[in-house]
Amino acid sequence: MPGHTGRFFVYSNLFIAVCVVLMVNQTSQLLLNSSPGIHLTAFVFFATLCSYSFHWYLTASSVLPSPRITWLKKNHAVHLVLFFVGLAGSAVFFFYLLPIWPWLLVSAFVTFLYSAPKIPHQYFRALRKVAIGKTIFLAFVWMYVTTVLPIVESGAAWSSDFILFMISRFFFIYAICILFDLRDREDDKAAGIRSLITYLNETAISNLFVISLVLFSASSLWMLNYNHRILDIILLLIPGFITAALFRYASRHFSDLLYYFVLDGLMALSALLMLIARI
Repeated sequence: MPGHTGRFFVYSNLFIAVCVVLMVNQTSQLLLNSSPGIHLTAFVFFATLCSYSFHWYLTASSVLPSPRITWLKKNHAVHLVLFFVGLAGSAVFFFYLLPIWPWLLVSAFVTFLYSAPKIPHQYFRALRKVAIGKTIFLAFVWMYVTTVLPIVESGAAWSSDFILFMISRFFFIYAICILFDLRDREDDKAAGIRSLITYLNETAISNLFVISLVLFSASSLWMLNYNHRILDIILLLIPGFITAALFRYASRHFSDLLYYFVLDGLMALSALLMLIARI
C-alpha cells in the first residue's frame, strides 16, 4: 500500500470497517429497498474496528515476510487505542439496539471464537487444537453481521431471496477466506492452530474454492426468480469472477497489498458498484 496514509488506513483496520459498512448498506438497498439504520451502521463499524484491532494486537509475528507485521511492531499502541475506541463505540450504539440484543451477542460470540486461540492463556491456547472451523466462523460472522443484522433490525418478514443472498454472501466470503487460510497455513502450523486448510492438499483446497464459488454463483443467479434486477445480479457476480481469476496468483503470492487491500476490498466491491449504480 503506497504512502503512509494508505498504509495507516489499511493496517489500522479502518479500511475493513468501511467495507463492512458498505456491505450492510448493500443488504438494505438490495433486499429492503431502504438504507440501514444509523445506529446499526455505527455499531458494525465500531465493532469491526474493535474485533480486528483485538485480533491484530495479538498477532506478534509471521513466518512470511510481512510489511504489516513490521508496521504493527512499530505501531503496536495504535491497535490498543483503536480497540478501546471500537469497544466504546460498540457499547454506546449497543444500547440503541437493545431490541435485537440477542442477535448482536451471537455475532460477538462467534467473532471471539475466531480470535480466541491467539490469547496467550492456557485455556485459550487449547482451542488451537480444535480450531479447524475458524475459517467457517469468520465467513459466518461476516455474512451474519452484513446480512442478518440489517434484516432483523428492519423488522422485515423473512423471504426466500433473503436466504439466497445469505448463502451467496457466505460462500463468496468463504472463498476469499480459503485464500487467507492458504496464506496463513505456515503461521497456523507454527502456532499449532489446526485449520481445515492445514489438513487439505493443494487439489482439495482448489476443489473447495471452486465449490464455494459455484454455490455463490448459483444462489446469486437464483435471486433472479425474485424480481431482482439483472444489473444487480451482475454486480454481485463480478467480484466472484475476479476472485476466481486471482486464485492461482494469490495462492503463490502473499503480498499485503493483494490480501489486505485487493481481496478484502473485493468483499465490498459489489456493494460499492451497486451504490454507484443507484446514484
